[in-house]
Amino acid sequence: MKAGKPEPFLKSGFNDYAQAFSPDGRWLAYFSDESGKPEVYVRPFPPPSSGLGEKWQISNGGGFNADWSRNGHDLVYRSGDDFMAASYTVKGDTFVAEKPRLWIAKFAKNAWALAPDGKRVLVAAPVGSAEPPKPEHEAVFLENFFDYLRQRVPLGK
Repeated sequence: MKAGKPEPFLKSGFNDYAQAFSPDGRWLAYFSDESGKPEVYVRPFPPPSSGLGEKWQISNGGGFNADWSRNGHDLVYRSGDDFMAASYTVKGDTFVAEKPRLWIAKFAKNAWALAPDGKRVLVAAPVGSAEPPKPEHEAVFLENFFDYLRQRVPLGK
C-alpha cells in the first residue's frame, strides 16, 4: 500500500498540538493556544467538504494532552496538575460535550496513557527510595600537603 500525498488539516496561525483520534475515527481532539492559553478542542475528521467544519472547546480552565476512552464516551486531558474528563455524545454531525469534571486531583505527570477501559491511567514516574542516595564520587581535600609530608617523611632519611 502506498501512502497518499500529505495535506495540511489545520492552518490556524496558532500553536496546535497533540492530536488524538476518537475511537470511531470521526473526531480529532487537540490543544491550541488560540484563546491565549492552551485549551482542548474537538473537530470533525475528515473535515466536511465545505471547510474545517465546526469546532468545540472542551476545556474551560486550560487543557492539554487529550486522550479518548475507548470503551466509554469520555475525553480525558490534563489541566495544570489535575486530570479532567468530559463525557460526550454525538448527535448526527454534532459533538456534544458535557462540562468537564475533575477525574484525578494533583497528579501531574508528563508521560501518561489512558487504559482502554477509560477507568485507569498509566503514569511514568520515578521510583523513590527510603534510603538517601549514596554519593557516586568522593573528594578528599588535604590542606598544607607539604607540612603533612614533612611529618610523615623526615628530612635526611
